[in-house]
Amino acid sequence: MELDLILKLLVGAATLMLTGLGVMSMFAPRKMIGNFAIEPIGVPGLSTIRSVIGGLFLSCVVILAHELITGETMGFVVVSLILGAVAVGRVVSIIADGLQKEVVPPLIVEIVIIAVLMSAHSNLAMA
Repeated sequence: MELDLILKLLVGAATLMLTGLGVMSMFAPRKMIGNFAIEPIGVPGLSTIRSVIGGLFLSCVVILAHELITGETMGFVVVSLILGAVAVGRVVSIIADGLQKEVVPPLIVEIVIIAVLMSAHSNLAMA
């Protein structure tokens, strides 16, 4: 397989993962409580999961899908910045709240997605 195809497939896989997280957060927030280790307080809490978490993921999906369809790659940088801010928040939490093993896997996933997106931007933008 050629590198361009592999990168597009990896970006597609990340897009599908974010789609799943976004759709579940938006339309079945109670099912996401365990995934996010948060407990909403009433309707305002469910609204926050739907809007902030679901909206964040689905916005990233729209950007990535647009870039995959049009062949543009600057949106990969935009999503990398968003996920980078999320990853920084996790690091701040590790510093402020202490390291717990449950925090590490999502941080690794975020870093891997950022690496894939930035690699795709660097390699596909030149194509």
